[in-house]
Amino acid sequence: MESIPDGSGPGNRSCPGTGRGHVLVVDDDPTVAEVVVSYLVRAGYDVGRADDGPTALERFTGRRPDLVVLDLMLPGMDGFEVCRRMRAHGDVPVIMLTARGDEDDRILGLETGADDYVTKPFSPRELVLRVDSVLRRGRAAAPTAAAAPAPLRGAGLHLDPAARRATREGRELALTLREFDLLAFFLRHPSQVFTREELMREVWGWDFGDLSTVTVHVRRLRGKVETDPARPRLIQTVWGVGYRLDPAPGPRPGAATGAGPS
Repeated sequence: MESIPDGSGPGNRSCPGTGRGHVLVVDDDPTVAEVVVSYLVRAGYDVGRADDGPTALERFTGRRPDLVVLDLMLPGMDGFEVCRRMRAHGDVPVIMLTARGDEDDRILGLETGADDYVTKPFSPRELVLRVDSVLRRGRAAAPTAAAAPAPLRGAGLHLDPAARRATREGRELALTLREFDLLAFFLRHPSQVFTREELMREVWGWDFGDLSTVTVHVRRLRGKVETDPARPRLIQTVWGVGYRLDPAPGPRPGAATGAGPS
């Protein structure tokens, strides 16, 4: 962990930046929180801070942040539950922080709805880059009135990027921000195979990161668009390569052999 820059040590008050966005930092470790807040303020963000789950939810309700940096281990209410409750009130990008390196915790964090997962100790500069990336992708996806993107259709799916609304055979799909972006990317490139590295770069905008992020989001997306997620027909695994969307899936092929993402 890098040292706190001189002259910085905000408490629980909001720390104004230069208008790049409002970030809520939730961590009960004052040293970690001060470092993260300091770097985000220096990068131009307006930053709020909370040191436990209930306070985080109160501040989230009082002023909806553009992104939440959320520690997993919190007193009274863990980061998983905080993330679930925030998601119940609307989609907001979440980057989880944790001292745990266990893969099950990382996957659970992603399945809860986190957009990224950073394990302590971490570089504050890298965290700021990840915050930049998540917010940049979200804003790029937000259409302007002058150039609203055309609806996307295929395989019984209909996506309206302007309204951020998705349906399958007329049924509304409850997709997170990242799930929507992933499905939109697949629909824009039907029948094309993409590696997890390519999906991370094109959908997440990252040239680095844990590739299980992609795997978990594909699994979550299948759970919402497939008739039988255990036997997917729309989002296919191409063994040893990656994934593709079949716009008009036929009968499920026989079991494939080889190694690749699930």
